[in-house]
Amino acid sequence: MEKNQTIARLQYYVTNLSAQSMQHRLEGKIFAAQGFSKLGDKYKEHAEEELGWVDKMIDRILDLGGKPALEQGPSMPVTDNICELLKMDQAISVAGIDALRKDTVNAGDDYATFEIYKAYLLDEEEDLSWTEQQLALIECIGLQNWLTKQL
Repeated sequence: MEKNQTIARLQYYVTNLSAQSMQHRLEGKIFAAQGFSKLGDKYKEHAEEELGWVDKMIDRILDLGGKPALEQGPSMPVTDNICELLKMDQAISVAGIDALRKDTVNAGDDYATFEIYKAYLLDEEEDLSWTEQQLALIECIGLQNWLTKQL
């Protein structure tokens, strides 16, 4: 992939991850305020993790001679319905992982960017696995029982 394309793709992730981080931070606060402290902590941790990836990608943009930008990311609905949120996160993760796999392959000889993408891809796959596991648990034990575990 050409350097300017790499910078553009990194910027895409910076923008979208920044928006997702704020979304997850907000959702975490909502769930914590409802008394679901474990769920609130999980989403707070997830938000901080995403900002870590933003930092790494900004650093890479700078290494490549680019200028990172603060761009408004996509608007995402805020919900206090955990099932709705998990399904929304699942859909975003599936689409994001597909795009990230392509970008990882296209990183070509840019090993530094490749390594960032590869590590981020593993992290996203773990997040998707957690989300799918939670949805399966809700299906198996019921929402109320699952929510009890989130107190």
